[in-house]
Amino acid sequence: MRFLRLTILLAFFQSAVAQQTVTETVQELRETARSFQKQQDYSNAIMVLAKALELQPGNVDVLKDVAYVYYLSGDFAKAAQRVLPLTELESADEQIFQIAGTVFKELEEYKISDRLYKKGLKKFENSGALYSEYGELFWVQQKPTEAIAQWETGMKIDPSYSGNYYHAAKFYFAAGDKSRSIVYGEIFVNLESYSVKSAEIKILLLESYKRIYMPGDNKKYYVKAPTSFELDFLQAMGKQNELTLHGITPETLLTIRSRFLLDWFSANENKYPFHLFEHLRYLLREGMFEAYNQWLFGPASDASAYQNWIRTHEDEYLAFSYYQRNKLFKMPGGQNYF
Repeated sequence: MRFLRLTILLAFFQSAVAQQTVTETVQELRETARSFQKQQDYSNAIMVLAKALELQPGNVDVLKDVAYVYYLSGDFAKAAQRVLPLTELESADEQIFQIAGTVFKELEEYKISDRLYKKGLKKFENSGALYSEYGELFWVQQKPTEAIAQWETGMKIDPSYSGNYYHAAKFYFAAGDKSRSIVYGEIFVNLESYSVKSAEIKILLLESYKRIYMPGDNKKYYVKAPTSFELDFLQAMGKQNELTLHGITPETLLTIRSRFLLDWFSANENKYPFHLFEHLRYLLREGMFEAYNQWLFGPASDASAYQNWIRTHEDEYLAFSYYQRNKLFKMPGGQNYF
């Protein structure tokens, strides 16, 4: 009897070890596939993932990887075929709905995409990523009102997800807005500091500041009636009009924005707790605000002048860069005042 028990335990142990080995092998294959994916070698990525599925045919993570690689390769039909059954699983995660919604959007199957985003948001109601991509679906259908509604909801429920700020900043810039494009744009570049999109939004920010001080345009808003926060923001910025005599440059913006922060916190510190402005005030107090403003506006204004500033302010540049790369910027909830 004791021998039988030992035999059963040994068999169980061997089975567990074998299963663990298979799981580790599948994970290694997924990592190999990701390496091929980064090199845009999608055929090799698919081949390696097929090997993983031979070991674990029902592995949802591997099946999701396959759908995503097909999407990246531009084979949207195969991606759709692979991902749609995954959305029916109880274990379907947020990424599965992201992939599925995007794939059917690319196929211009907008009704299916809409249904999948709604289903995903019902399950993951606090997903900023799903709101961001659902807004994109409305945008490609030329439904801007519905698009901005999704992005603004996404900012409220998931305030540290960057994608909704990116889309909202571009939306309000295109609409001619004077304040929301600035606030949303600057939040975005702090959340996502070193991406291609960040470089794009820096250009938008520079042009948005020019718009504030453009003579002959007295309209306060373009899309929605302004909130009290928005009016106070524009009023505080308007006080700096005399500083624009020599144009909007990184140097003039340094002075404009420094004075704005002093005025804002003098009048509104307790009225509107706002992490972005608190972050800027911290940089001002710590002597990093000039470097930050150069990083923000220099490349968009004059790339060669920005490189020259770095060469002549190496210590300031290095101190800010170290801080920027090591301090995680996050927006708290309850601070959306638009």
